[in-house]
Amino acid sequence: MDLHVEVIGNGHPVVLIHSGGADLRQWTFLVSLLSKNYKVIAFDGRGAGQSPSPIKHVNYVKDVRVLMDNLALNQATIIGHSMGGQIATDFALNYPERVSKLVLIAPSLTGFPYSKEFEQYHNKILEAAPTIDKMLELALHSPTYQVVINSPHKDLVVQMLRHHLERMLKWPTDFCMKWPHPPAMERLEELNPQTLFIIGKKDLADNFRVADCFRKVPNIRFIKIEDADHMLPLTHFEDIYQEITAFMED
Repeated sequence: MDLHVEVIGNGHPVVLIHSGGADLRQWTFLVSLLSKNYKVIAFDGRGAGQSPSPIKHVNYVKDVRVLMDNLALNQATIIGHSMGGQIATDFALNYPERVSKLVLIAPSLTGFPYSKEFEQYHNKILEAAPTIDKMLELALHSPTYQVVINSPHKDLVVQMLRHHLERMLKWPTDFCMKWPHPPAMERLEELNPQTLFIIGKKDLADNFRVADCFRKVPNIRFIKIEDADHMLPLTHFEDIYQEITAFMED
């Protein structure tokens, strides 16, 4: 296993999957709380943090399975944020026997038709390449970061995002992400694990549309966090911790 992994604590295993544009540092505060009672596994996804860059194709779902195999984890609670939530959802659909419970924090969703505004935002960032400072400025100018950018955790967000952009520019030109088929959006009725869905009330409209899609899931609980944007694992980690532990102990 070539991914950078950190394991802390003892007890029932919990695997944390970070968002795009970030790395395992986004879980810093949640790990310190969860590791008191659980075995917490946080890792840098391929191309993020201290993990190696992708060569051509990346199968993030397979990476989670290989990680669990290498750590001899037959089953774990899977927690994913944003794109990490997308990975977690696809993992739970394709390897349901490996997931004891599923926690999705403002997840994205394979197969979901994102708005033109959402696509334009990302295209503007790419058009500013290779000027990292301009890319960073455009990326942060979004409701995604409206709360965290005015919090004590702004510097950490900027560090992770800058690191991501610098590495992304060095990825192969034919880089692509491989996702299971059919896409998760068409299979949500099949999602078996008990699921907790958490979202900040100040998140993007697209992410609330994704939340509506998840209402098809048979056994799911929805939680909205006040005064939180998309980066609530950094700004509202204590609220998330309370919700997650209540859900896991239920």
